[in-house]
Amino acid sequence: MNDAVSKGLQHAETTKVVEVGRGVLPRSGQILNALLLQQASPGLLVADERTWQAAGAQVEQSLREAGAALVEPMVFPGTPTLYAAYEHAEQIRERLREQGAVGIAIGSGTLNDLVKLASGELERPYAVVGTAASMDGYTGFGAPMTRGGLKITMPCPAPTVVIFDLDVAAAAPAPMAASGYGDLSAKIPAGADWILADVTGVDPIDPLAWELVQGGVQEALSRPAELAAGVPEAYDGLCRGLVLSGLAMQVARGTRPASGAEHYFSHLWELDHVGAELDPPLSHGFKVAIGTLAMTAFYEKFLQRDVAGLDLDEVAARWPSWDEVADHIRATMSGPLVDKGLNETKEKYVDADGLRQRLGRLVDSWPQTSARLEGQLLSASELQRMLAEAGAPARPEDIGLTAQAVRETFPRAMYYRSRYTVLDVAREIGWFDSLVEEVFAPGGIWT
Repeated sequence: MNDAVSKGLQHAETTKVVEVGRGVLPRSGQILNALLLQQASPGLLVADERTWQAAGAQVEQSLREAGAALVEPMVFPGTPTLYAAYEHAEQIRERLREQGAVGIAIGSGTLNDLVKLASGELERPYAVVGTAASMDGYTGFGAPMTRGGLKITMPCPAPTVVIFDLDVAAAAPAPMAASGYGDLSAKIPAGADWILADVTGVDPIDPLAWELVQGGVQEALSRPAELAAGVPEAYDGLCRGLVLSGLAMQVARGTRPASGAEHYFSHLWELDHVGAELDPPLSHGFKVAIGTLAMTAFYEKFLQRDVAGLDLDEVAARWPSWDEVADHIRATMSGPLVDKGLNETKEKYVDADGLRQRLGRLVDSWPQTSARLEGQLLSASELQRMLAEAGAPARPEDIGLTAQAVRETFPRAMYYRSRYTVLDVAREIGWFDSLVEEVFAPGGIWT
């Protein structure tokens, strides 16, 4: 365990044990049995057919060798657990209730989220044995689920124990690591969004959470070609970066350290069922990769503008009323997203006087803030190259979209969440539409 993980665990809300390394799986029984003994409960292994083959059988054997009490494992067929739907969490919850068991997820994103939510609804701890470096949710709280036609993050505690064998991760299908790489790359523009929220006084940066995520993210992203080649050592940085991201969310008591506007593109495309017909369905990290690229390109154009020279009185004078903003949301969103957009955007809306104060902080600090943003961000072309080398999507067509579809997602992403991002700054200044147009002009990364 490295120093950053140890520091994260000292301040994490729920997670007490993290084991990341090569050859960890044979020791998993002893680690997990300590949790089962503490709870005086048997363990219920939850996997699908593929994750059972990858790690589940070995974990079961290790648990039995450790003398652990186990109930019959719950092994889903390959397809149903690939998409996070609340009804699957309900099935697991009822099995846990009937057996009086502690859940042990064997798998990656969806299986972890399902067991996390099922356990959380019963107010029971759980553990996860990761099988792929595919996302940052292993150590995170909350479970993204599709329920009632919306993609929402349902509240539930993070795992108590996380086990991550690098050899198992390296043996997983290559697209899974590429998905994790896409998810980790999101921390670059997400960090920039947090800098803006901090400077404007909307959402102050938590120093420890920032350090956990940003301290090693660029290094963790620095070996994309080796990652694609399945070199286990290259997985160490990626896996630890993903684990640290989840720990940072526990420290900050929120997802701000790990996600910004780039994630809203993914959520919206998931609700549009982009890639749902594929086998396996298009991963969260693949969609996040294109959202990350879109936001990095947007930041490039934003940083070319003269923020320091803004006439704040003029900006405030043309700032629309809430009723005008609400009308635009109704024209932009559809279905259940209309009410969501109204509720989320209302939280971050301020009147003209509030806007003058908010943007005034940005104008006054712009020389220092712009330097921080430039140090935080990668160029869109460099990020595009790295994503491609890792085997992650680097063009909209890689996830079945067009550049125009990405362009049309920008205003919906702006209204999707109450979290303050560069999209909000651009809208408040009055640059949003022109910046989006510049992002998709000939000669950019999309052409």
